[in-house]
Amino acid sequence: MTLEQITTNAIRLLKKLIETPSFSGKEDHTAALIIEWFTRYKIPYKRENHNIWATNKSFRESKPSLLLNSHHDTVQPNKGYTKDPFMAMVEDGKLYGLGSNDAGGALVSLLATFTYYYHREDLNYNLVFVASGEEENSGPKGLHSILDIIPKIDVAIVGEPTGMHLAIAEKGLVVFDAIVAGTASHAAHPNDNNAIYNTIEVLDWFQKYTFQKTSEVLGDVKMTVTQINAGVQHNAVPAEVALVIDVRVNDAYSNQEIATLLEKEAPCDRITPRGLRLNSSSISSEHSLVKAGISLGRNTYGSPTLSDQAVLKCPSLKLGPGDSKRSHTADEFIYISEIEEAIQLYTALLEKAIT
Repeated sequence: MTLEQITTNAIRLLKKLIETPSFSGKEDHTAALIIEWFTRYKIPYKRENHNIWATNKSFRESKPSLLLNSHHDTVQPNKGYTKDPFMAMVEDGKLYGLGSNDAGGALVSLLATFTYYYHREDLNYNLVFVASGEEENSGPKGLHSILDIIPKIDVAIVGEPTGMHLAIAEKGLVVFDAIVAGTASHAAHPNDNNAIYNTIEVLDWFQKYTFQKTSEVLGDVKMTVTQINAGVQHNAVPAEVALVIDVRVNDAYSNQEIATLLEKEAPCDRITPRGLRLNSSSISSEHSLVKAGISLGRNTYGSPTLSDQAVLKCPSLKLGPGDSKRSHTADEFIYISEIEEAIQLYTALLEKAIT
């Protein structure tokens, strides 16, 4: 088939994906649609949980491997939708539907690109395609669960909405649970150790705290208190206040360094990271993929949002159609032209970088 025919089929697949609910951990039906694609093109595939993967026909262990990855799970639709989130509707060139932008457009564009190159024998890299699950919730059965199963990856393109510009670095994430303690009491009696009042100074500290190391590409570490919870009844002062702190980590720190700093300096009675595996990621601006992208008129930047890049240990580039600001919004959409452009750019990028 020609690239134009593959592109047409990729857009049809995206419409089917939109109309098939695939919340994180429940992607079995969209996995079946991806398997249908591989079956149609006679491409052998493997499945681990809801992760579907394949390699190019002329795969050789002696060559380095390039991963093409995007996810097929979605978040829950928010209450602001005015259109049916599970109806693939095209209006004025926009394809509406949950997961169209994040990251269905990138998924089908990378799948089309992989399919186009599947039979090529002149590649300097192997190609490994993975449609991963549980990206949106960083779940235990996502991409990281198969990294020891798929071939060793040397470099990766992770498909997320970047406007087809080159996100050459991405911030990591550490979520902390913290406790601010006080003295429980009846609200009618004096209490100079009210945990809720104690939290005022703690919140002020988090708001004003500055991490010293900045990054040329990713800027400063961003720390935000996102949840607060205390008390169960109006006449009882609680013994403690629970906080949740979201920390977006630049490439000047490891997640462990951030945890060590906050455990030492934060004015909380207890602060504990939920996990440290979602690290920042990057790729050298001198890498052939980046140089090829720049030669195609693409810009480079650092991304503040998290993706499956966070679980990879190799250099990785985030690149895909759509706009990150549309992700998780009501009436999510992607332009049909963005998908068509993405497939053209992905194939041109690989032609320059790995042939």
